Amino acid sequence: MGLTLLATTHRVAPGLLTWRAWDALRSASAVRVRDGHPLLPSLRDAGIVPEIVDEPDAARLVADARRADVLWVAAPDGDEPLMREIGQLVVDDAAETPLDVEVLHGSYDLPGARLLDLVSVMDTLRRECPWDRKQTHTTLVPYLLEEAYEVLDTIEAGDYGALREELGDVLMQVAFHSVVAAERDDDTAFTIDDVAGAIVDKLVRRHPHVFGDVTVSGADEVNANWEQIKAAERAEKSGADASALDGVPMGQPALSLAAQLQRRAARMGAPSGLAEDAAKADDVGGRLFALVREAAERGVDAESELRAVSRVFRDRVRSWERQERG
Repeated sequence: MGLTLLATTHRVAPGLLTWRAWDALRSASAVRVRDGHPLLPSLRDAGIVPEIVDEPDAARLVADARRADVLWVAAPDGDEPLMREIGQLVVDDAAETPLDVEVLHGSYDLPGARLLDLVSVMDTLRRECPWDRKQTHTTLVPYLLEEAYEVLDTIEAGDYGALREELGDVLMQVAFHSVVAAERDDDTAFTIDDVAGAIVDKLVRRHPHVFGDVTVSGADEVNANWEQIKAAERAEKSGADASALDGVPMGQPALSLAAQLQRRAARMGAPSGLAEDAAKADDVGGRLFALVREAAERGVDAESELRAVSRVFRDRVRSWERQERG
């Protein structure tokens, strides 16, 4: 005799249980479950007829388990209050009548399973929160940029403990845009599964040395293959009008924009004089463009370098403020 508490995860289809879980369900003298539990249809399909209860009684479960093998199918949230109550009852009565209690995990979360929770939460917010309901792709743009910059700040500050939260904020923006897009009824509609599928396909396509039969000698050859594959993709998409500069986001910060344009131009073998001509004008923009090229030649990123100097300046101003306040 004994009591088995069957725990399952709602992130896995209800009928996908371990063999040990199904064996325990079939061999138990009594199987009890709440009405409406997602596992009920699968139990009935397997010929298991459970006792349906509104709410479990811990004392009754323990008492009945002293006379026969009883299995309780826990709620998807884990039924922790019930399990704690059962544990206390077993400890209190252990001196009189020992009882074997086992928590049996019938299914487990796979890596990435909590992403399903994010999808569910975003769907709920879109339906039930007035603020979330009125957002559009356009109104969400400032938040996406802000969250991305907060990730950058966290990495540059070396605050890796906070990085998880900041990346979560960026991930939420991806889920938010996806739920907005899923509401459309034209050919521009897509879901978060479409987003994930597209990036999976792209990664597999651009890594033939991992997912195909291409052999590479090192990272440099990986980069070269990557550029060739991207060029082929651009040609397929744009035809004769395809350019190596396609896809460069012109709305990014000016220094990083100049650096990316110059990198792309260099990769296609564009004459170096094009950059020199662009920077000849005796104005601030021309000098900045030239500095970006100089930074690249030195192997540094102009955007990062300016940001580093800006942080030093920020710290000096704050120090000066404290001194002024005495």
